[in-house]
Amino acid sequence: MIVAVLKEFSPETRVSLIAEGALQLIKKNIQVWVEAGAGLNAFCSDQDYISVGAEIKSAQEIAAGADIVLSIHNPTIILRKGVVLIGMFQARFEKERIKTWTDQGVVVYSMELLPRTTRAQSMDVLSSQANIAGYKAVLTAANAYGRYFPMLMTAAGSIAPAKVLILGAGVAGLQAIATAKRLGAVVEVFDTRPAVKEEVQSLGAKFIEVPGAADPSAAGGYAVEQTEEYKRNQQLKIEESIAKSDIVITTAQIPGRKAPILVSEEMLKTMKRGSVVIDLAASTGGNTPVTKDRETVLYHGVTIIGDSNLPATMPSDASKLYGKNILNFMQLLLDKEGNVIQEVKDDLVIGTRAHA
Repeated sequence: MIVAVLKEFSPETRVSLIAEGALQLIKKNIQVWVEAGAGLNAFCSDQDYISVGAEIKSAQEIAAGADIVLSIHNPTIILRKGVVLIGMFQARFEKERIKTWTDQGVVVYSMELLPRTTRAQSMDVLSSQANIAGYKAVLTAANAYGRYFPMLMTAAGSIAPAKVLILGAGVAGLQAIATAKRLGAVVEVFDTRPAVKEEVQSLGAKFIEVPGAADPSAAGGYAVEQTEEYKRNQQLKIEESIAKSDIVITTAQIPGRKAPILVSEEMLKTMKRGSVVIDLAASTGGNTPVTKDRETVLYHGVTIIGDSNLPATMPSDASKLYGKNILNFMQLLLDKEGNVIQEVKDDLVIGTRAHA
């Protein structure tokens, strides 16, 4: 059995498996091939891989000989029939690409499809990476914001604390709350799921309630489509909070659909000049109508930063967590001898397999 790790292309800095993770496979008598330079941006050198027993190979050698290929994003190599491909391939949107691979006989597992259940938590790449994104979103906002976050009382006068509004209290949102509170900000939070109120309050933030939310229990932890009446009430509540906010962090996404617009152009115009919006839903259109992915937009004095890949700004820890998720998932794919199970009946594996 040969598991191979491909090198990602810029601007991606993460790698699917660092040397520490490769060692776990090697201890199970599984060969690990790593494309030359794959881990450099995550501070894991070729020598680090070699020291644990992995082999450095070219992309062509991996394409010709690997049984399982790990690639965070779409690989450029031509995959042969029967190879197992594991990564984050946006299967809900990239249906033609998935069809091309499956027509070639490639078995594709797209990790963003993993059912979000309790048993799947150790394999949930979306959660592990969202945790980093929420943390880094606040630091990015603090860096872009031209004022202090905490309240300060000095001989020269007092500084009021920054007011932070977080839209969405999922994994990224909760980490953003915790980080903003550590920096001394006053935090308000909005989410369509009333059940998260207790978690939000336990972190010291104020929860903004909007009555009449649709039941999200069948959505696997994601946002769900709401009624028109609820959307109107939601807009009014957000309008009230956003006009007095210095920082807004948006995280709302709906699987397989464009991200909902939560912050309209009219709302942005009510924000104070110098305010900052960090849009973590930029890859699916963004939660504002002016968001551009991986770009910074200045709109009526408000800085809007769209960044769908904040985890890549912390490549070492992000790669370590991602790799651990992948190793846990692979335990469901391999038998005791380290061979791929041909007919996997596990519901997590079935749910993660991408089809045309």
